[in-house]
This record gives sequence, C-alpha cells and structure tokens, in this order.
Amino acid sequence: MSGLIIPSEILLKLYIIMKRIRAVELRIESEYHKDEMKTPIHLCNGQEAIAAGMCLNLEDRDYVFSNHRGHGHYIAKNGNLNKMVAELYNREAGCSRGRGGSMHLIDTKVGIMGSSAIVGGGIPLATGAALATKIKRDKKVSVVFFGDGAVEEGAFYESINFAVLKKLPIIYVCENNLYAVCSKLKNRQVTKDIYKRAQGLGIPSKKIDGNDAIMVYTAVNKIIKKVREGRGPYFLECSTYRFKDHHDIKTGVELGYRTQEELDEWVKRCPIKRLEEYLLYQGILHMDLMYSLEQQINIEIENAFEYAKTSALPKKEDVYMYVYK
Repeated sequence: MSGLIIPSEILLKLYIIMKRIRAVELRIESEYHKDEMKTPIHLCNGQEAIAAGMCLNLEDRDYVFSNHRGHGHYIAKNGNLNKMVAELYNREAGCSRGRGGSMHLIDTKVGIMGSSAIVGGGIPLATGAALATKIKRDKKVSVVFFGDGAVEEGAFYESINFAVLKKLPIIYVCENNLYAVCSKLKNRQVTKDIYKRAQGLGIPSKKIDGNDAIMVYTAVNKIIKKVREGRGPYFLECSTYRFKDHHDIKTGVELGYRTQEELDEWVKRCPIKRLEEYLLYQGILHMDLMYSLEQQINIEIENAFEYAKTSALPKKEDVYMYVYK
C-alpha cells in the first residue's frame, strides 16, 4: 500500500506478537470456567493485528492507553506477562496489585499507562499525556486504543478537538469490530465510516483493514513519523472483528445478536492465518520454525500461569491499599 519494504525480521516479530496474544487469550479461555479468575474478561481474539502492527512501531518510552479489551495492547507493548496473568487471578504480584483485574492493566516501565473500564475513558487521559509531551518536548508519542462504541462519547470529540487545536503528538486508534456489546454499528450510527466523522473535526484520518497485519504496520510506520515530528494528531480506523462475545468466553451467536455465518466469514479472515500464509509463501517461515515458536510461547504462558496461581493474594488488612475512593 505504500512501497515500504519491511525487513523479514520485522515481519517475523509481527507474527510472533500476534501468536503470543492469541495463545494467551486461548489459555485464559480454557481456564476461565474454573472460576479462579474473579474478574470479567474481554478477549481480543481476531483483533491481534492492530495491537501488533501499532506497538511494533513504538518505543518503550511512548505512551499507550487501553480499554476493557486490552490484553493484546498490553502484550504487544511488552508488558510483563507474569504480572498480567497474576492480575487476572487478583494476586498481590499482579500489575495492579490484584485490585484492578482484566480491565485495569498497567506497566509504566514500557509505557503502558493503564486501561480503563469506562467506555472512552482512556481518550482524554491519552490526550493529556500528549499535552505533557509537547510541553516537555520529549518527542514521545501517545497512543490510545478504543472501540467503535467510544466514538459515541462526548470525550472523544472534545479530546480530538483539543488535540487538533494544540497539534498534540497523539494517535487515536479506533478498533471498529462492528459491535458495542451486542448492538450492531449500523443500528447505532448513520454512517459506517467512523474516520469521516473524525475528519470533520480537522484531524487527518484513514480507514484500513485491521485484519491485515502488514497493512497496519505500514500505515502506522508512516503516521508515527509525522506525529513524532510535531505535525499534530492522527486518527486511524481499523476494521476488524472479535471472535468472542463482548465478555466471557462464548461467541455471541448463543445470544442471537450475530449469526454463525457472519462469525465463520470473519474467522476466514483471521489476521494470524493471513500473515502466516504470506510468511510461508515468502520462505520467511517454515514448519519447524512454527513448531519451535509455538513451543517457546507455550512454555512462557505455562510459566506465567504457574507464577500467578502460586502467588499470594492481598492480605485482608491491606485490601484497601492502592484503592482511591
């Protein structure tokens, strides 16, 4: 789409990040029914290319703000996996000391400034971080991920208006998976192209295939250079689809708000499968390497779950520490 030649090692990293995200989500899915994770979960199976393509272009010092469906963003930005899984089990060793659960992930060492359960809640926070960056002139970029439902919040419009006015170094990333909980996009918004609404606020905007990892990486690679140079904010709409229900481990077909045929059609467009087929065709990936990578990822995940399950719960007398009322 741009003529950018992506080195083989970058393409392989892109693949590994996506495989790692999917493997973690599948392991959470297999463990969740045991009811040991006392937290709601929102899985991102099917949306891995957006997190991977975006975060592979970022530096550790760059800021990422996430939302309720944030496991992929956390993993792609190199968040500590042991601490993330421990947080799902509400352990003191968790990234939020066991008090936040799945929707409140943070690892400031690699620029993950936190995720919010409030729809659109991360948007003004990321905008504020971008303002701080501009004042300090430290060349950081602020990135915020949110779903299509968040563009129905006032904070979305207010934040973008302010970012455009002040030419802030921020990228707004809308992961448009067509549903807000179980409400279809076409039943909530007049136009299907969200990026056009953003354009009306004066922000450069683009819509891309969020299930094409190479397209995401390439688009972000061009955008981030402009943003880091001080040329103002950018809005990126990524078309995608979550394979699971809004929360929990079902598919959404059970509730009747989407059909099995629709789900099957999107599964055929699986971002990992698409990149895998390309890498195999190009000779960058082969079966022995695939097996080796899967083994490494599975060992890492097994260790993370073992770490979480054997870590201590917060002490009863300390349960209100780090909790602000």
